[in-house]
Amino acid sequence: MAEARTIQLPSIDSAIALAGDREENLKLLSRQTGATVILRGQELLISGTDTQVELSQRLIQALEDYWSQGKPISSVDILTARHAIDTHRQDELQDLQKDVLARTRRGEEIRAKTFRQRQYVQAVRTHDLTFCIGPAGTGKTFLAAVLGVQALLANQFERLILTRPAVEAGERLGFLPGDLQQKVNPYLRPLYDALYEFIDPEKIPSLMERGAIEVAPIAYMRGRTLNNAFVILDEAQNTTPAQMKMLLTRLGFRSRMVVTGDLTQTDLPLNQLSGLAMAEKILQSVEEIAFCHLSKADVVRHPLVQRIVAAYEQHEGSRS
Repeated sequence: MAEARTIQLPSIDSAIALAGDREENLKLLSRQTGATVILRGQELLISGTDTQVELSQRLIQALEDYWSQGKPISSVDILTARHAIDTHRQDELQDLQKDVLARTRRGEEIRAKTFRQRQYVQAVRTHDLTFCIGPAGTGKTFLAAVLGVQALLANQFERLILTRPAVEAGERLGFLPGDLQQKVNPYLRPLYDALYEFIDPEKIPSLMERGAIEVAPIAYMRGRTLNNAFVILDEAQNTTPAQMKMLLTRLGFRSRMVVTGDLTQTDLPLNQLSGLAMAEKILQSVEEIAFCHLSKADVVRHPLVQRIVAAYEQHEGSRS
């Protein structure tokens, strides 16, 4: 039986937030429910079968914490809300929506976007060593950096250490211009980008001079004990087993470590085993170590990235 409902939105800002860029959110709501969803000013018109209209209204209500305040809504927010409805996890969804991890320098709220991302955040908060494995765009490094920066600013740790292996992808470091620090900076750029979201770039050099923030290739960690530090190892799939063991055994007192990587994007030589793969195999059953796995459903970049990841997964599956 056909039905039509009208939802009166409280403001133009809420209508813009719900509709999304070029009304992409309304299109996604239609694809998810089968209903026709049209915005006219501040009026949202929903038409379709009783079931389609009811599901659409529940989805829109599940997102009310965002659009009622004019906060932007992403496709991942909509998909997570649909998953919550399907699995009867609306209470958990509300907790996820209210758990603001941080605010960027521009005032944007940062929160976990999916249930698995929230499990990852909770694991980091409650474990001294957390591994997070998943494809590009799932927020592995960014969320770890958010938690690390917030912990540093709250004086929970004296130092924030961000490190990653400087794997030579096509070019040798010796051919790059500059001194050693300038040579490795391109490998560390994603970590700097995450810092700049929360700390004034002009303040970062002084923090680095004082040793409060250290961004360095993994080779710089050898022979050290990392006490009272929040340590992030990024691109861990490109560590050798020896490098991984070396870094894990640097963990000192009052410290926390997060290891992130994507086992499908290993740049090591074909005959070289990934330190991340070996660590997962060896440490999976060790108590007080958390392993979190994200998937293409957790991609929070441009919606096209999710489809790219899925296409590559399908291609790799057909070859095996």
